[in-house]
Amino acid sequence: MENQKIKIYIVEDYMLTRITYRHTLPKYNPNLEIIKDFETAESCIEALKNENADVVLMDLGLPGMNGIDATHIVRRMNPDIKIIILTSHDSDDEVLASLTAGANAYALKDITPETLATVIESVNKGAFWLDPRIARIALNLFSRLKALNMDEMYGESFKLTSRENEVLQMIVDGKSNTEIAKQMIISHNTVKAHVGNILEKLAVSDRVQAAVKAVKITIMKN
Repeated sequence: MENQKIKIYIVEDYMLTRITYRHTLPKYNPNLEIIKDFETAESCIEALKNENADVVLMDLGLPGMNGIDATHIVRRMNPDIKIIILTSHDSDDEVLASLTAGANAYALKDITPETLATVIESVNKGAFWLDPRIARIALNLFSRLKALNMDEMYGESFKLTSRENEVLQMIVDGKSNTEIAKQMIISHNTVKAHVGNILEKLAVSDRVQAAVKAVKITIMKN
């Protein structure tokens, strides 16, 4: 049985970029279907009133409404739509604002089409993705979580155990598996098992994304 198509909107003011995405993405994943592309955020929002998309690729620097404000609006219109910020902007403020607005992923425009196709499919399934090259921004935000009760923040939402919450806090603090094992007085293999469980429950692929997701949820709750 053929997999269901992932319906994609592209919001990008540069026509050549829109054309490139439209023609290359389906080549790497035939389940990706570019149903519409838009030069402005306003035209995308108008179209979403009559026809839904599964994933929106959203530029930030757009004529008229910017991508961050558009992400806020699309998220209010339909929380089920996945929004991938696809931009050349990599400032701390824009990354943080995009995540706070409800973006599910943040990618830089020089991402390869093959990788982008993989990210789209992963995000459509519920994953959160952040370009590794802007991970430093997440690291700069980790201190904001140190005073929070991880059990209260994540235990109920993601069904993390108290031990996993403790490990997540140390990941946020930037500690390695060896440091976590030493502080918790457990084996390195036990730490790896806890980290694996955390990544699975948070639907992320690595430690950095786990920490960023924790930052994102914390910001949205405060």
